[in-house]
Amino acid sequence: MLPDLLFTIPSPSDGVWDLGPVPIRGYALCIIAGIVAAIWIGERRWVARGGNAGDVQDIAIWAVPFGIVGARAYHVATDWGRYFGDGENPVTALYVWRGGLGIWGGVALGAVGAYLGCRAKGIKFLPMADALAPGVLVAQAIGRWGNWFNQELYGRPTDLPWGLEIDRAHWPADRTFEAGTTFHPTFLYECLWNLAAFVLVIWLERRFRLGYGRVMAVYVMAYTAGRGWIEYLRIDDVQYNDVLGLRFNVWTSIVLFVAAAIYVVVSTRRHPGREESVFRDDAAAASEPENTTEDTTEDTAGPEDGTEPAEDADAQDDSAEDAPAAGKVSTED
Repeated sequence: MLPDLLFTIPSPSDGVWDLGPVPIRGYALCIIAGIVAAIWIGERRWVARGGNAGDVQDIAIWAVPFGIVGARAYHVATDWGRYFGDGENPVTALYVWRGGLGIWGGVALGAVGAYLGCRAKGIKFLPMADALAPGVLVAQAIGRWGNWFNQELYGRPTDLPWGLEIDRAHWPADRTFEAGTTFHPTFLYECLWNLAAFVLVIWLERRFRLGYGRVMAVYVMAYTAGRGWIEYLRIDDVQYNDVLGLRFNVWTSIVLFVAAAIYVVVSTRRHPGREESVFRDDAAAASEPENTTEDTTEDTAGPEDGTEPAEDADAQDDSAEDAPAAGKVSTED
């Protein structure tokens, strides 16, 4: 037993550090670091796709607040007993810093915020979603370490050398274990899975030149494929955790995986390849010189009565004869 304990993963004794009157929480630091990483990666990818530098940061102003609200709402909805059960204080549902963010609520509502930001800036939403998707995987990989700081969302007991030590105070309320029990470090499993999925998504994008939201769909497929089996290991108390023998979040992963796969097939048939421009057509039209339409109208318009002048043919002949001379003058200049 002693040699095995030498390889176990310890949990931090405290996930909060007081900097004077200001508490610094490990969970919050991980979330912030993940957001910064996602913006940095997304910015580089967006510029490579032909977008403007700074666009991703502007979209993040919309997406991040929406995403945090959505993630918290999803968590509270799927674990409502912790906040609205007998003897609980509903106000604690607002205490985001204590942990509890549901990724699918964050992705869903964050996408709504990103869409609104894209509309405001004249950017196509699907290319932006494709640019951001791989970075979201990295953000999730970093953010999962927040669960380590909070000693939460761990897996079943295990004798594996990399078992995670959890303080008794953080054990499920309705379960007890022997002293020295270690648990599957599901936060670490998901972190490693997300980083591997990041590499896979980038490779698939380059190999098949994915576009029209298919990078985002592949991200959903890659993430849910791992989340399904990792979720199955967890022993935390989540409402609706047993639906036809599977946890609610496992069913969510299955449904989203199938939906994303269908989207990839349909999108590939309808829009093979990748978008030529990442900007909306009306935004591109607005950037054209104002006199373009006027000049074209003046050049092509005929007399008011709709007939063409008789000398048009002669004028065309004269233009054809003058063309070589004009070209010669231009070259000499």
